[in-house]
Amino acid sequence: MVLIVIDGLDASGKSTQALSLYRTLKKNAKMVFLRIHPSDDNLFGVKARQFLYLTGKSAHFASAFFYMLDVIRSILLYSWQKYDCIIFVRYLMGTAYLPSPIHTIAYQFFASTVPTSDFMFFLDVRPEEADRRIRQTRDRFEMFENLEELEKTRRKALSLAQIGKWRIINASKSTRDVENEITSALEPLFY
Repeated sequence: MVLIVIDGLDASGKSTQALSLYRTLKKNAKMVFLRIHPSDDNLFGVKARQFLYLTGKSAHFASAFFYMLDVIRSILLYSWQKYDCIIFVRYLMGTAYLPSPIHTIAYQFFASTVPTSDFMFFLDVRPEEADRRIRQTRDRFEMFENLEELEKTRRKALSLAQIGKWRIINASKSTRDVENEITSALEPLFY
């Protein structure tokens, strides 16, 4: 079983790339499971998403707490099943949304306790580009979906990516270019 993680800022193209990869792997006769966090099929994911639309420190910590429970639930429920590949969208980098220096401590704790992989991709998008995409496509904004928060989160996430086994991909490029870079890194899985 191969774990593939696609993570990044809001509007970096995580879900788009994961869905494309899912379809590609299925075409190549792979048994694939795709899990996007926060998920909407359990209380933890639903609560995480609800708190993302609120403001304040309490909502901030509640969203992070429920998000982490949602990810842990997914690991416990799905990682043992018989799949060739499991694709997780939003996994460890959710810790970048925590305040400093808690984000580093939380990342190191979770990275040492949950499964990791040689196929972990951080889709790095310039905050200005992420903000533009968010403003173009959404009617409602989460607490982290503004330029100032995107800049802070990106700095923290990139610092975490440096201490992990992440492949950093420039997601400000075209969707096709990002897809090609991911597929190229995963080429051994296709043959």
